[in-house]
Amino acid sequence: MRRLPYLAFLSGAATVAGFAPLEWFPLPLLTLAWLFHAWRQAPTALVAARIGYFWGLGCFLAGVSWIYVSLHEFGAMAMPLAALATLLFCAFLALFPALAGFAFRRAQSGGSGCDALLAAGLWTTAEWARGWVFTGFPWLSLGYSQTPPSPLAGYAQVLGVYGISFVLALMAAWLVFDPKRLRGVLVLAVLGGGGLLLRDVSWVKPVGAPVTISLLQGNIPQSIKWDPRRAVLSLETYVRLARSHPAALTVLPETALPLFFDEVPRELLTDLTRHGAVLIGVPVRTREDGRISGYTNSAVVVSRAGGDFEVAAYAKRHLVPFGEYVPPGFAWFFGLVNIPLADFTAGPVRQKPLAVAGQLLAPNICYEDLFGEEIIQALPAATVLVNLSNTAWFGDSLAQPQHLQISRMRALETGRPMLRATNTGMTAAIAPNGAVTAMLKPFSTGALVVAVQGYAGATPFVRHGNAGAMLMVLLACLPALMWRRKA
Repeated sequence: MRRLPYLAFLSGAATVAGFAPLEWFPLPLLTLAWLFHAWRQAPTALVAARIGYFWGLGCFLAGVSWIYVSLHEFGAMAMPLAALATLLFCAFLALFPALAGFAFRRAQSGGSGCDALLAAGLWTTAEWARGWVFTGFPWLSLGYSQTPPSPLAGYAQVLGVYGISFVLALMAAWLVFDPKRLRGVLVLAVLGGGGLLLRDVSWVKPVGAPVTISLLQGNIPQSIKWDPRRAVLSLETYVRLARSHPAALTVLPETALPLFFDEVPRELLTDLTRHGAVLIGVPVRTREDGRISGYTNSAVVVSRAGGDFEVAAYAKRHLVPFGEYVPPGFAWFFGLVNIPLADFTAGPVRQKPLAVAGQLLAPNICYEDLFGEEIIQALPAATVLVNLSNTAWFGDSLAQPQHLQISRMRALETGRPMLRATNTGMTAAIAPNGAVTAMLKPFSTGALVVAVQGYAGATPFVRHGNAGAMLMVLLACLPALMWRRKA
């Protein structure tokens, strides 16, 4: 029993191999089954919580270690402080599986079916809560590990990523709580087969003609990006790429131009729109009563009608705490790091898609695509999803392939193509079925020119969001709650 926390730590750390880039998607099923078995054998609720905590600590320290890279290598935070901040952040995230373990052991009934449902329900509840508490950090939700070729990917368009987490947890729980293992194997077969069948069901249809889109990857080092003396490097790089890779729409990454939009030279916009419209990641100053009141992290679409420019914009609504805004009481934190433009203003909750080349684009910026229920607010009107990111902040780490996998899940949930334009990678085109159809080599300078077909219609997830998954969670926990009440 004394070794269980150490084994839990190793089990949690091993789970990360189930996510990109390795994508050993059966592995989270096995490590989660081990965790449920440990919870079942725990003598008290506190021991179960401790096991869950160390499992989570191992998972997050192995899986989001790139936070240290961001803070130390690019945020200029001292190494000991960056290591401590990363540890404390992962220690906080580990509280969620700990709470799930505590609640399971307290409510455990002893009935195999009831306990299996309870374990799956509480696990999913913990993941869902992690996705919104203190603005949320749903990175490494187990559902993300089940992108194709996993058969569970079929549930995405119906139940979303939390629904997949629930199905995965239910499979793991039945393996553990079925004394004869026969029902557990049957549950695996039924749920896996259901996912395969759903992968062939489509709730969307093509709309409009395919559009040629050029996704630019400037590969500008983060260390020089905001140096005023080197700003010309960014401008010249993107103009050169746009000129040599013409398309109906050219997409630049998040904050691709190290200027405010009102500072961008008109000649530069003329060059970028020479062959069609351009979607630029650029900060935009906001004004009130003629005075500058703040600035937003924006995606601005510029097109030419005759001799004039037509401009429309999307402003990032879900900002990164400590990276894009200062949480109350934490102003001191920014004395320890060097993060430019760290006090953005959030955009409106609801914003209209951007009309470009006969399609309606729903932009999202950086880690906004972690939040599926926010992405669907632009649907079903939007026909194409576009993510603009500056992943240079995370260096050559797990963040880049993990973020690409998250974007694949958003494509699956919505039945829409997802386009990614990033500074250093991974710039890619993703089909509505979650398959990566084309991608640039990370840490290279180039353009990815693709023909993109827009889609109309609404998947069940677009219509209902996480309601379907959370209804299943409620029904799963209900038998245990009723048993506790009778007891």
